[in-house]
Amino acid sequence: MRKFVLSAFAVALTTALALAGEVNFVAYDKEKKELKVKEGDKEKTYKLGDKVAFKNGDKDVKDKSKAMERFEKMKTGAKFELTADKDEVTEIKFAAPKKDK
Repeated sequence: MRKFVLSAFAVALTTALALAGEVNFVAYDKEKKELKVKEGDKEKTYKLGDKVAFKNGDKDVKDKSKAMERFEKMKTGAKFELTADKDEVTEIKFAAPKKDK
């Protein structure tokens, strides 16, 4: 029983450290590789490391430099999903492009 409780606690802690959430774009600093976003009412700055995974919908973005350029052109208030571990981004998921029917 004790092992079960400890493992459940470990799973809950791990999940809390890496949560995905929808954020609004505020600013991007190319030199510092920092991304400033707004989560609800609070603004927060995250670091973009070399291991960041970019996705367009459910598809992986292979060219990370094009994904980084997207931040330079992005307008304030644009929405995307961000997964972070503390202050470092692990995954960014942009909305999938809409298909014409």
